[in-house]
Amino acid sequence: MTAEVLGRRALNRALLERQLLLRRQAMPVLDAIEHLVGMQSQAPNPPYVGLWSRLEGFDFDELAGLMRDRRVLRMVLMRGTLHLVSARDALAFRPLTQVVLDRYLTTARGAPLKDVDLEAVGGVARTFFEDEPRTDKELRALLAGHWPDEDAELLAWAARINLPLVQVPPRGIWGQGGIAKHTTLENWLGRAMETEPSIDDMVLRYLAAFGPASVQDMQHWSGLTRLGEVAGRLKLVTFADENGRTLYDLPDAPRPDPETPAPVRYVPEFDNLTLSHADRARIISEEDRKRIFTVNGIIRATVLVDGFVRGMWRMERKRKAVTLNVDLFAPVSDAERAALVAEGERLMAAAHPDAGSREIVL
Repeated sequence: MTAEVLGRRALNRALLERQLLLRRQAMPVLDAIEHLVGMQSQAPNPPYVGLWSRLEGFDFDELAGLMRDRRVLRMVLMRGTLHLVSARDALAFRPLTQVVLDRYLTTARGAPLKDVDLEAVGGVARTFFEDEPRTDKELRALLAGHWPDEDAELLAWAARINLPLVQVPPRGIWGQGGIAKHTTLENWLGRAMETEPSIDDMVLRYLAAFGPASVQDMQHWSGLTRLGEVAGRLKLVTFADENGRTLYDLPDAPRPDPETPAPVRYVPEFDNLTLSHADRARIISEEDRKRIFTVNGIIRATVLVDGFVRGMWRMERKRKAVTLNVDLFAPVSDAERAALVAEGERLMAAAHPDAGSREIVL
């Protein structure tokens, strides 16, 4: 039996629906973060904008409160990158993604450490971090004292790979800065990580937020391998994309009509919307991908028009003045331009309610 083919627009609308971007949802912040299987958070502020674009009446202070209450946290997980996740997901996903981090130690960078007792390094670092949250600089100084003949930077790097570290507030709180300090996940939550975490559940969660998707997509999002075995044993439906690749999905997951209207949206830097598929054609062209993915690892904030990436944006504040600069890749209709202006004004007001002036440059 020939699999049903899902075109680019069909995959786009499915992705937008599951990413809460076809319409804002009346959903608690914690539920949204878990539905999205976490939010990439290489920088502290983007998840706030990502949630504002997805949820009705999103309050920036609500997310800050969840972080202070230790119900939401920032740590390295999928793809070996910083994510904002619920405490529950952190305990389940961190054991599964350790293998992604372990691979770094087998690279050329890790070669000088082949004769070092990294278990001992990790033990010293764990005690240090659990005594109180510490900076990387403090960790390097500690390890240099214990292993004076080794490269302290490499030792600290290995310790960060081996330990489940959480970046603690005020880092990650909107409007606050400060250098990153870490403690261990178990110390921060007072609970142990799951001893039998489910990779099956992780894949199902991914499909609910990003499907339909290929095995390559699943692996690209997670950083894990051999997920074809997982997809094969789960009760999934299959489709094909326009290139004949097999796509897996949950039987009852939403797959909207390809012509479903999609509102303009401002998507922040590093958002998983553009990072979670090996084949990103459902959301951005290859030409435009090269514009937003920089050589130094920065993933620029994007503008969605008719559901696809059609430009970039950045918001700047100088004293009491806020400016939203929008760089479109191609002309848009007058109606789309008006919608971008209106949405941009709402974003500036939400992010900077105390601003004396706000301007959008489009």
